[in-house]
Amino acid sequence: MIAQELINHMIPPLKLSDDAHKAMVWMEEMRAKQLPVIDNGKFLGLISEEVILDENDVDSVLSKFDLIGSECMVDEGTHFYDVIKMATDHHVEMVGVIDDLGKYVGVITIQDTISSFAQSAAIQMPGGIIVLSLDQIDYSLSEISRLIEAENAKILSCVVKEDTNDPSKIRLTLKINQIDLSHIVATLERFEYRIIARFQESKILEDDKEKVDMLLKYLDI
Repeated sequence: MIAQELINHMIPPLKLSDDAHKAMVWMEEMRAKQLPVIDNGKFLGLISEEVILDENDVDSVLSKFDLIGSECMVDEGTHFYDVIKMATDHHVEMVGVIDDLGKYVGVITIQDTISSFAQSAAIQMPGGIIVLSLDQIDYSLSEISRLIEAENAKILSCVVKEDTNDPSKIRLTLKINQIDLSHIVATLERFEYRIIARFQESKILEDDKEKVDMLLKYLDI
């Protein structure tokens, strides 16, 4: 899934000449706390409800307010993992999308991105999650994949994250297409891989968004 496919066309951009009252009305209609602001087709950033309330001046035009997330934009071909990371790094709930010429083409909400993530095969297919801790120099996905496939299982997705407590280590989170992880865990431990967490599903949860939100919070992405 790429940025172009995630654009929310229901959210119109505001202009610098629009006033804060209009922004607040649109936020209420869109059930959003931030909205994109453009000027001559260029993405300038986001106007936030918090900034407007702090200024307490709904009659002022948006050009008089400090926008947030001016650098929070991606091109149309950006993968949705990078969209999520962009929003997380900038602490915003929307990301602007630009074309090859730098022109604004739309905005992506993080809620829409997470919903799309929840519909991906890696999330929808039943299975379990294993989290490993290992030294960066020992990381070899091909070797780990070989051991897992030897147990007649496959890796559906993986996330690599640096261990904040030890920069020399990483955390590798794997989604496996098997519910029973006992044999896979035993095999990995036999080859001296350290399992620090595992999550086994008895069924696909109906509330996929809640599951994804919890996973993203755990992975901190």
